Amino acid sequence: MRNIPRLLQVEISKAAKHFPAILLTGPRRSGKTTILRKMFPRAQYFLLEDPDIIDRVRTDPRRFLEQLKPPVILDEIQNVPELFNYVRTMIDKDVKRKGQWLLTGSQEAPLMRRVTESMAGRVAIVELWPLSRRETDRVSPLVGGFPEVLAAAKNKQMWFRSYLQTYLERDVRGISDIRDLSAFRRFLSVLASRSGQVLNKTDMAAPLGVSVPTITQWLSVLEITAQIIIVPPFFENFGKRLIKSPKVYFTDSGMACHLLGIETQAALDKSPFLGAIYEGFVLSELIKNQINQGRRKEVYYFRDEQGLEIDFIVPLGNAQLALLEVKASRTPRPEMAVKLAQLAKKIDKYSTIGRVVYWPKAKTKEGLRAIYPDVEAIGCDELLHQINAFAQN
Repeated sequence: MRNIPRLLQVEISKAAKHFPAILLTGPRRSGKTTILRKMFPRAQYFLLEDPDIIDRVRTDPRRFLEQLKPPVILDEIQNVPELFNYVRTMIDKDVKRKGQWLLTGSQEAPLMRRVTESMAGRVAIVELWPLSRRETDRVSPLVGGFPEVLAAAKNKQMWFRSYLQTYLERDVRGISDIRDLSAFRRFLSVLASRSGQVLNKTDMAAPLGVSVPTITQWLSVLEITAQIIIVPPFFENFGKRLIKSPKVYFTDSGMACHLLGIETQAALDKSPFLGAIYEGFVLSELIKNQINQGRRKEVYYFRDEQGLEIDFIVPLGNAQLALLEVKASRTPRPEMAVKLAQLAKKIDKYSTIGRVVYWPKAKTKEGLRAIYPDVEAIGCDELLHQINAFAQN
């Protein structure tokens, strides 16, 4: 597959002009190394998973860094977190030089703690997710967006199996004392089957024969390694009691399909999980769009105890909200918009736009279609363009 320019390059370039160091985080194999090596071709490169390099670093970290000639890429720095203090010392010797230390890591929470402790004010933190629809139309609910899967989609099942094994062996064991990896693997499949549902830890713990605290720990591992998206409820006082538990989705819809045993588009079309997969796909595209534009990740859902539920609420700025109902259908119908209209009437602190996000035919751009008073239907690709237009106003 040809090299696809990443939208995040704009944000990385900005960061390199204003900060001595850049920390690029995100899921493993999302393209972090590729984008840095392409953008900074003259930078020295060190993979901090190589045992020989790790041994050199840990034997004499100061000497290792002093022998470098920045700019330098330190890939997967979470494997030698003690380097942060020494990198800070090197930066402070010449703080005016920008874009010299290019760091990557796949474990967001532990990295953030190290950055807070050692690199505050010296590093720009940028997040890269798998490829998005705005970068290539090869991204789809079935395949997802991992670059290597898109490059060889026929081998996607083998790739996902290998990815999971590598992920379990490296990341899970690296940040947790999980001993029963087979149970954790079953947990992934159970979680995929509950994608898009309100999180119920007790319901998941029972079939796995584990405790609720264990489920909490496992969810934390998945969130730390950017494998899942936790969608919080939208907290506003609408005169109704609201559901306060979050929803959970997989970051990559291709991975969710793999965990559910869905291998072909025909199987996905017939699957009872089709709606949840498409819903998670749209969510992932919304968040990729936000981080690629340099905005914070901010997507919510709404549900009250009277049964009024909206898939996603996206703040647009200037006291505006996008209310989104996602439907894995090629034919949007008026009844799909009823709940959007109901919620819009209850909101008085914001102006709102209501959109039913449907699944248009492949490689077609279908514009807005009015299907209900103040609610229009739109495909996922066009929705992203529209949201960016709102954000720029």
